[in-house]
Amino acid sequence: MTIPDYQSLLLPLLKAVADQQIYTLRVLYERLSDEFGLSHDERAELLPSGNQPVIENRIGWAKTYLKKAGLLEYPKRGHVRITERGLSVLQQDYRQLKASDLKQFEEFQSFTSQSNKAGDEAEVLEAITSEQATPTEAIEAAYQRLRTELATEIMAQIKDLSPFFFERLVVDLMIKMGYGGSRKEAGEATKASADGGIDGIIREDRLGLDTIYLQAKRWDNVVGRPEIQKFAGALQGERAKKGVFITTSSFSREARDYVNNVDNKIVLIDGERLTDLMIDFGVGVSTGQVFEVKQLDSDYFSE
Repeated sequence: MTIPDYQSLLLPLLKAVADQQIYTLRVLYERLSDEFGLSHDERAELLPSGNQPVIENRIGWAKTYLKKAGLLEYPKRGHVRITERGLSVLQQDYRQLKASDLKQFEEFQSFTSQSNKAGDEAEVLEAITSEQATPTEAIEAAYQRLRTELATEIMAQIKDLSPFFFERLVVDLMIKMGYGGSRKEAGEATKASADGGIDGIIREDRLGLDTIYLQAKRWDNVVGRPEIQKFAGALQGERAKKGVFITTSSFSREARDYVNNVDNKIVLIDGERLTDLMIDFGVGVSTGQVFEVKQLDSDYFSE
């Protein structure tokens, strides 16, 4: 069973409270999840941001739309109850209730057009309420698309620059992640070397209690097990315990399996993870626009 979209939840949610009793959101989450036969994994599946389960987000937005249309009311925080208008809608025997059906109510029309003050944003909200995604999902999906496009641009830039620049980029990233201290302290990692598999050395912490050996390869081909074996051998030659192998391409399954069976702790970072880390830690990127999505502070309004 796939997780139902928010529009598929509108009518079941309304029917779930048809007895005019007051229900908590938690009870409704469980009841609707049971009704749709969702597995444990489906109930636990999170939005891309990891902030909320998908099913709870969709039920939450279905509740919001029904409330905005006057079909539900909130008698107290975290609780819902059906209204007379909601009962009237149930009597119309809808096979499926959609957001477009809610436009017959003036309150819902006001809700969907409230962003007229911001010009084109009204069209965005109108589009969201007509699609399968909730507004939260639409925002997160748009963010993920922008992030994916940015990652592609980053990788294209990396491949156009010199191998030396790539090694310097790797050190910059390690520093931003909290390793090596300052650029001056991590300078040893930027030296060119022909040491049989190690491009540089960086401190694990500011005190230098341990060191991490780095290998950076700006490759297009898949990195196989032989390359990782060479790196592991180089670590043993230096009596090193930790290493990070970073590439712009990817690693074979044999390479990934190999690092799980050696005494040295070797972390493999492929091109996809590299660009993710660069975005997360602000290496080679700058902030364009910041949008704050605010939510109601229920504690403020409690007496």
